[in-house]
Amino acid sequence: MKDSSHKELPIFIKAIEISEIIHRFVKTLDGDQQEFLDFQIALLLENAILIPAKIAGAEGADIYDIRMENAAIIRKAAREIYVSVGALEIFGIEGEQDYIQLIRNEIEEFKILFRNWVKTFDPWHYILDDWGLFNPPGVEPE
Repeated sequence: MKDSSHKELPIFIKAIEISEIIHRFVKTLDGDQQEFLDFQIALLLENAILIPAKIAGAEGADIYDIRMENAAIIRKAAREIYVSVGALEIFGIEGEQDYIQLIRNEIEEFKILFRNWVKTFDPWHYILDDWGLFNPPGVEPE
């Protein structure tokens, strides 16, 4: 692992903040479409937990292809959170509406931290990805 702990990284701190906000938000939700609501809550909670775990995994590995794989999963999870809160709003699920904009704002802030974090990845500290997806530019699995 790198010299500094992943728990001190701004992206990790923001991920924990988002997770805490989502946990508070889902407690406020109520609606007639219980199956849809349960699905969205499960998706929100899963993604809220997944993001900090994948940041820790990327930092622990400190290998380009593993870091990029984790980054792709983090990006997907953050986008799903953004879409899920929008879906709840569109389908008229009742809850504390201030949380929806708060979560969207937090995801936007997270996105900036994410881009800066990914720039710190050393593309030449890698293990060859024989799938060819997360190799440094110009490195082929053949």
